[in-house]
Amino acid sequence: MEWTCPLPLRDYPTIVMGHGAGGQLSAELTEHLFLPAFRNPALEALTDAAVLPSLGGPLVFSTDAFVVRPLFFPGGSVGELAVNGTVNDLAMAGAIPLHLSAAFILEEGLPLETLGRIVARMAEAARRAGVHIVTGDTKVVERGHGDGCFIATTGVGVLRKGVELSPAAVRPGDVILCSGYVGDHGMAVMSVREGLEFETLIESDCQPLHTLAAAILEDPGPVRVLRDPTRGGLASALHEIARQSNVGLRVDETALPVRPEVRAACELLGLDPLHVANEGKLIAVVAPEAAEAALARMRRHPAGADAAIIGLATDAHPGVVAVRTAVSATRVLNMIFGEQLPRIC
Repeated sequence: MEWTCPLPLRDYPTIVMGHGAGGQLSAELTEHLFLPAFRNPALEALTDAAVLPSLGGPLVFSTDAFVVRPLFFPGGSVGELAVNGTVNDLAMAGAIPLHLSAAFILEEGLPLETLGRIVARMAEAARRAGVHIVTGDTKVVERGHGDGCFIATTGVGVLRKGVELSPAAVRPGDVILCSGYVGDHGMAVMSVREGLEFETLIESDCQPLHTLAAAILEDPGPVRVLRDPTRGGLASALHEIARQSNVGLRVDETALPVRPEVRAACELLGLDPLHVANEGKLIAVVAPEAAEAALARMRRHPAGADAAIIGLATDAHPGVVAVRTAVSATRVLNMIFGEQLPRIC
């Protein structure tokens, strides 16, 4: 790793309790690791609160925490998740993401090289998303009381002009769009954890979605709601919309984009792809007259190249999500109960 001043950090190859004590070791960790990686004018002040310029519009605010295990997986790491997850939460509200805070909960004994890799990936993800990490904190817990590295992030953005998104706006006849293949992230993490091997490597879809959301919102009027189906997968996101709108949703299973290797992994583990988490996909519910235009805008964007129409809103079963299967039967899509996929984000 290219430390700016390697000697103080290299004296301690692993995280020790002193790195979270607020003294010299904490200062060295901030000065020689976090600040060089995340450098920006607001962070350089190194105060407990960042002073930000006026954003010029309604603020959108979100917070999240990331406890994935393992810390690194095909297609990403806890660092990318921490940035992209919060950026995407802001984007789903119709915001332009601007600033993040980051709090690190580190376990005593975590190799400093591992933390350096996480921070480097996190910094690169922030650059890709065009956001600044402007403030943060570090705490260290005793060995055996954590799991390497947990990250909590908070994001601030400004609402795009003319955008009003709400599940309550969904009406019967509205069209459900999905930006691409579902289940990639959850199966990428599970394949590493369970030691599964497939002919094709399953990689996480972890990526920022704010520019894809912006493309969809070029014509904001017909767009009812955006959601990124993370924990609980597509099923949880659809249930949230159906419950809050009191409108039924019907999904066509044959239209749902699922990679063959993801489907095979789900069958092996007894999982439904609709319940598996994603970190780089979104669903959009739009007015029927605007569906084809919205789909075309999604497909022109790299993050939406495999977008598809997957279902409709209906007044037939208010508040219920149903799936039309490949054999033309209909089943009720339930939310997961309890822990199905542990520690995937």
